[in-house]
Amino acid sequence: MRSRNGKIINIPDFIKTPPTLAYDNTCKYLAQNYPAPFVNWLLSKYSNNIVVLKTELSAEPITADSLILLQIDNQILHAEFQTLPDYRRPIPFRMLQYSVRLQAEYPDKDIEQVVIFLKRTNSDAVFVDTYSSANTIHRYRVIRMWEQDPAPLLTHPALLPLATLGSSSSPNNLLEQVASQVARIEDVQQQENIAACTFILAGLRFDEPLINQLLTTDIMRESVTYQQILREGRQEGRQEGKKEGELALIIRLLNRRFGAITPQIAERLQLLSIPQLEDLAEVLLDFSAVTDLATWLEQQGL
Repeated sequence: MRSRNGKIINIPDFIKTPPTLAYDNTCKYLAQNYPAPFVNWLLSKYSNNIVVLKTELSAEPITADSLILLQIDNQILHAEFQTLPDYRRPIPFRMLQYSVRLQAEYPDKDIEQVVIFLKRTNSDAVFVDTYSSANTIHRYRVIRMWEQDPAPLLTHPALLPLATLGSSSSPNNLLEQVASQVARIEDVQQQENIAACTFILAGLRFDEPLINQLLTTDIMRESVTYQQILREGRQEGRQEGKKEGELALIIRLLNRRFGAITPQIAERLQLLSIPQLEDLAEVLLDFSAVTDLATWLEQQGL
């Protein structure tokens, strides 16, 4: 990929795919810094009279990914970005919590909630758009990026990173098209930041060699966005490194005890925190069958 001045754009080879939170944080950065195209995409409305709200709601602190207030329509758009379903904190109940808090703080506003799942999964959780209990029903919209037409996302630089995750019969060509669009961004600072965000989100779908081939960029070294995400990635990476070691040990022990575990079990194990993995290491010797592990995971909310 080349910039408008013909300069070859290279990402440093020490860059690694950031931890999961970096994907969500990248979307949060885009929505908060470029709210208008997100409003156009999610609500099919055009407005430059937009105020980005603080993301921490009152009472007991609860943080949402992105809150966008459309003053012109007396409406609040709450966009919640999720890499994959979080079984420890089910999204339906969280959306109900967010809605109640928002209505309490902004009683005269209409609330529009959208959950955006970034990474393709077969989990049934990404098809749930309702919280339901004996006396309460709360609905919200759900967008699965891998089902979305990328064409509308290619119309604005701020949506280009998300376009890499859209529906396509030729994903590699889609990534190449996005890279070409990024290279044509005239504003240097914007190009740096959009390139950094595109590099990060593309990691959810594409192998690193292909991303490096199409999205290599020296300008990312100067990107404030990239530097911030890199710092967060390094900090989280130290924690993730410990977690990965614990997880690898647990999986080896389980495989030796019960044979190869299923991909579904492995996916649930990845959601465990470090303390939970440490607890599992102690109790798994008491398990007599895989069903004991499944029961234990359910007790952890997984």
